[in-house]
Amino acid sequence: MKSLVETDELGFYGKFGGAYIPELLYPAVEELRKAYLKYKDDTSFEDEFKALLKDYVGRPTPLYYSEKLSEKYGGKIYLKREDLCHTGAHKINNTIGQILLAKRLNKTQIVAETGAGQHGVATATVCALLGMECIIYMGEKDMERQAPNVQRIKYLGAKVIPAVSGSKTLKDATNEAIRHWINNPDTFYLIGSVVGPHPYPSMVAYFQSVISEEIIRQLQEKEGVNHPDKVIACVGGGSNAAGAFYHFYDVPEVDLIAVEAGGLGVKSGKSAATAQLGKPGVIHGSYTLLMQDEFGQITEPHSISAGLDYPGIGPLHAETIHSGRVDCIAINDDKALDHASFLAKSEGIIPALESSHALAVLDHLKIKKDEIIVINLSGRGDKDMSTLTQNME
Repeated sequence: MKSLVETDELGFYGKFGGAYIPELLYPAVEELRKAYLKYKDDTSFEDEFKALLKDYVGRPTPLYYSEKLSEKYGGKIYLKREDLCHTGAHKINNTIGQILLAKRLNKTQIVAETGAGQHGVATATVCALLGMECIIYMGEKDMERQAPNVQRIKYLGAKVIPAVSGSKTLKDATNEAIRHWINNPDTFYLIGSVVGPHPYPSMVAYFQSVISEEIIRQLQEKEGVNHPDKVIACVGGGSNAAGAFYHFYDVPEVDLIAVEAGGLGVKSGKSAATAQLGKPGVIHGSYTLLMQDEFGQITEPHSISAGLDYPGIGPLHAETIHSGRVDCIAINDDKALDHASFLAKSEGIIPALESSHALAVLDHLKIKKDEIIVINLSGRGDKDMSTLTQNME
């Protein structure tokens, strides 16, 4: 039986996926697909990837038992501490993998998009490590609300180019990065999430799968079991969720819960709840769920979290939510802020606003006494301090 994380030859997870690209990009995408298939099972590539994850990124990240959350909600609630990765989020796992592919393809210029700035920082970091030119596109609005990450990207030696069209957020930054790629096909496009044309969704999920791989081993040590009862992760494009869910997709005993940004409310017109509001369509090279109007034009999303402010969703998530394998819940801005504050004041951990959405789902669950729940804490809240402090009680 085919695993849910496997695609067919054309890059489809069931109904969703594929590679909808202009002819000019076909050689670059095909070159990447062949390289990924060649090196993902190559011993020397795997050894270098794992060595950097261990010695540079700081893996494995802890699986932390939260007494306060467990007391409040019941069950045994663990936090997978991706916020403790070098650069402050899970994004570095994927950029390490992709930069090693770029090196083997003899690429010297890297282009990327970023919303919350964490992927931009992670990309600039690995480019500095391997001495490659780095260009980051970022929405002008996101540059304002994630200013600390913009400063970090520049300090690492990368160039930040603002996207000034549309909503001036992640969608628009991705548009600009793809335009750059079309005009410079020898550039390596380092996508930050499980979006884009095949093989990107599959490849990014694979590089992030180290998260669930570690969860299995850590739960065996802490609880004597090899899987939790529930795994919870926020979803914009969805790379942290794909990594946290990866080794559990084919384990039906594990409930998988994807958490979207409800914004000001799913029906408010100011939301980024793609799974609930979206319809099938093509965005940034793949067929997936997409927020769009009656004419097929993309509608602008809204979230207080820059990393979830995206009108689409990765095709793996679209398929698994559509099929019912993954439950999807939308959390509004105010609830995410509440849960960021609770974790900070009760556990001394300031989570990213993206991760705060995942924490807020606990209010919506009926939790049994002995249930083991893992929440993927995808990043830390340093980048969001301006927003968090403006909304202090």
